[in-house]
Amino acid sequence: MKLWSGRFGKDTDALVNDFNASISFDQRLYREDIAGSIAHAVMLADCGVISREDAEAITRGLEEILADVEAGKIEFSADNEDIHMNIEALLTARIGDAGKRLHTARSRNDQVALDFRLYVREQIGVIRDQLLDLEETLCRQAERYQAAVMPGYTHLQRAQPISFAQHLLAYAQMLSRDITRLEDCRKRLNQCPLGSGALAGTTYPIDRWQTARALGFDAPMDNSLDGVSDRDYALEFLSGLSILMAHLSRFAEEIILWCSWEFKFIELDDAYATGSSIMPQKKNPDVAELVRGKTGRVYGDLMSLLTVMKGLPLAYNKDMQEDKEPVFDAIDTVEMAVPVFTAMLDTMTVLPENMRRAAGRGFINATDCADYLTKKGMPFRDAYTAVGRLVAVCSAQGKTLEELALEELKAVSDLFEADVYEALNLENCMALRNSWGGPAVAETTRQIAAIREFVSRQRT
Repeated sequence: MKLWSGRFGKDTDALVNDFNASISFDQRLYREDIAGSIAHAVMLADCGVISREDAEAITRGLEEILADVEAGKIEFSADNEDIHMNIEALLTARIGDAGKRLHTARSRNDQVALDFRLYVREQIGVIRDQLLDLEETLCRQAERYQAAVMPGYTHLQRAQPISFAQHLLAYAQMLSRDITRLEDCRKRLNQCPLGSGALAGTTYPIDRWQTARALGFDAPMDNSLDGVSDRDYALEFLSGLSILMAHLSRFAEEIILWCSWEFKFIELDDAYATGSSIMPQKKNPDVAELVRGKTGRVYGDLMSLLTVMKGLPLAYNKDMQEDKEPVFDAIDTVEMAVPVFTAMLDTMTVLPENMRRAAGRGFINATDCADYLTKKGMPFRDAYTAVGRLVAVCSAQGKTLEELALEELKAVSDLFEADVYEALNLENCMALRNSWGGPAVAETTRQIAAIREFVSRQRT
């Protein structure tokens, strides 16, 4: 018999029972459900709503159920619909009438709202720690390759000289924002819905501040309707995960390009690549490709929940049972993607000679050449035009700017002197880009230190 069956004259149809039940996926909330129930029972006893003996029996019973679940001794039933009713049914079967008093001054509406917040809060911490590991890996690799010159790109065309370290650190900055974005979400979700009841609170003399503090929340939610009916924290969380996956996907795309023979800037470790079933020479960057592909999956999770929530009147509606699977799926996807992506980056072989060779073609020191003339007194736009003419000459002759003879340079401008070759040297071009955030070693050293200091703060 279902716990809510008193008003009904017949059993639920088997198809409806299967359609209605959520235990197949919400059973992962068992820890949160038990923690919330223990806090609720203790509060009820402290407020005189139930006896101290009943609260102690409930607490012992729930702790035993938790141990049995984690030992694999309990099989949940779809007849009890969800994790909340499964645990309550188990508790009542074990301790009798005391178990029936647990749900006093509580509804499944505020119960599930509590469990879901607790779960998302916990997973934010898990994902944050994974991202911090990734940031540390990026810092280690960046530190090794601060002097490695590579072409920076715009429009996927070679543009200006940068270091491999600066390129990696750009993603470290993005990940730092991803972390703080998730932490901001955690701050906003950290209000407790327990005590909101079905929608209108309760007539019992409960202490919502007590349960909020016991469960690590900053405060109880101010409005009981809002407490049971909104999932903005879940939407914000999925939005944060979507932006995170966008960053990983962009990085994955570059890994895929860098692995190709057309670039060959890096080579992935054999443990993080796969082969072909027909072409024996192939080494495929499947990890990066899957991260890129799974990004669309996380976007879909966000769109799914946005669509569920877009037209719901207050307060709780059964549609909101659809909140969990997209969140669970996004969590599982991200928590699988980030560690394997980290390991892939940590074990890759970087090929700085190939990067330097690529940097030597494509006139990526053209801006430096224009800056040279500007520093000699020529207006920048005139310098820009002069260097454009030199690039045309080089293209016709198959040369680079630094391969032109001084006479050829002077044919375009008398301002050119022998020191221009020092200005055109790619290592010098990179080293002189020492403005805040630039690729010069001093600047990447500062950036690495800043990221490491951020990671250290986050871990304390």
